[in-house]
Amino acid sequence: MAKEILINVEPQEKRAAILDEGVLEEFYIERPQDKTIVGNIYKGRIDAVLPSLGAAFVDIGLPRKGFLYLSEIENVFESVEEKESPAQGSVASGHKSALKNKEVKKNQEVLVQVVKESFGTKGPRLTTDIGIAGRYLVLMPEHTQVGVSRRIEEVDERRRLRQIFAELKLPKDVGFIVRTAASGKSKLELLRDANFLLKLWKRIDKTIKEKKAPALVYEEYDLTLRVIRDSFSDDVHKLYVDSKPEYYRIHNFMRTFLGYLVKKVELYRGSDLFEEKGAEKQISKIFEAKVYLKSKAYIVIEPTEGVVVIDVNSGGFRKKLGQEETAFKVNSDAAVEVARQLRLRDLGGIIIIDFIDMSRESHRREVLGVLKKSLSNDRAKYDILGISKFGVVEMTRERVHNTVQALSYNACPYCQGKGKIKSAMTMAIFAFKELRRALRLKSLREVNLAANPAVIDEILKEKNNLKSIENRFRSKINLISNPASHIEDIRIS
Repeated sequence: MAKEILINVEPQEKRAAILDEGVLEEFYIERPQDKTIVGNIYKGRIDAVLPSLGAAFVDIGLPRKGFLYLSEIENVFESVEEKESPAQGSVASGHKSALKNKEVKKNQEVLVQVVKESFGTKGPRLTTDIGIAGRYLVLMPEHTQVGVSRRIEEVDERRRLRQIFAELKLPKDVGFIVRTAASGKSKLELLRDANFLLKLWKRIDKTIKEKKAPALVYEEYDLTLRVIRDSFSDDVHKLYVDSKPEYYRIHNFMRTFLGYLVKKVELYRGSDLFEEKGAEKQISKIFEAKVYLKSKAYIVIEPTEGVVVIDVNSGGFRKKLGQEETAFKVNSDAAVEVARQLRLRDLGGIIIIDFIDMSRESHRREVLGVLKKSLSNDRAKYDILGISKFGVVEMTRERVHNTVQALSYNACPYCQGKGKIKSAMTMAIFAFKELRRALRLKSLREVNLAANPAVIDEILKEKNNLKSIENRFRSKINLISNPASHIEDIRIS
């Protein structure tokens, strides 16, 4: 079946799925009201400087102020007074300032890029280290060096790419990072991408000079074009899209610098693209805490506010192996699935993976190697500390966008996000306590207790307890069964 990219367009959202041999490897959602701002470049204004935090809040024209570390500030725009002062000198690019290492003050203007979405009450995370991504390269306007992605590990390939850049006649006042996708690409392909980015930066630079802060000066591609730029490569067999307008938009975009792949784009004319390709069923499992492996073993994924905990269990694994070999086999399979789930769910922050205990050091190293290899295709930055003798792996993974789960789900109003509700027995015991408390506070001849039917059933199992309360407080208790009542809702009147 090979590798396929599916793009589904609805009035309310766009979805993109990447399948490899029919297995869902990546999944993204974008809705108009939740459109990402990561990658956007703004001409902002310093709103407040907080030396105690070593940071500044920047007004970029959005409801929430952006958060910028002072240590990351490379350049601020000149104020009118500074522009008129001959001591400051000229500004070559029209936006770089001679204030580079001076004190940052309120109302100064600064060029920033969003590197992380708003989360909870926090505003977007900003940087002044601007980067504009192309197909194979990232243009770095504030740098002059050329770097090669660390994920291109072959020494000969790294040397070849550096040699190509030494031969290309490109401006010396900007820098480039060679992306992983550039591996194996020709000099002509890299030159085309570089020229495209240079033209784009020229337009952005012009906008910077013309607009007053706060203002958006560059908007990152939407979901469809990002997926094409980042994932549509020679190893993709087909890209299917189920919208005719989106199909033509893709064609127009690809003619710029991906013309040789246009023939792989196909307009889907069936009734349900994701269903037909088997993606829908796999997507529904993204939101389940328990993920089963082919061997009947499973992993449990529990995200908390600060940490994601992943537990590996042998479950229904039935191969007749010794305890050590069983643990090694299950852990190896689980390592591959864990890496896949981190990408699918876009989980970030601190991640703790609890593999099944293995006594052999060689087995622990091999499982860690499998995990690292499986993560090698992950575009998010990650760092793995190692594996302990108990089989615990500590790692971090960059969290850039809101997770698919956060976009698709709200906290359950029934359990208030706890994931569990109290049992009927627990609520029956609570009901008895509430009855005693109410009757101690006020002497009543008759009391009504309304609750869920399951709770009423549990109360009726304790008729002696109920009778004891009636006799003690000389009050008649009426039980009212309400099927519409929350199981944790007890009403006494």
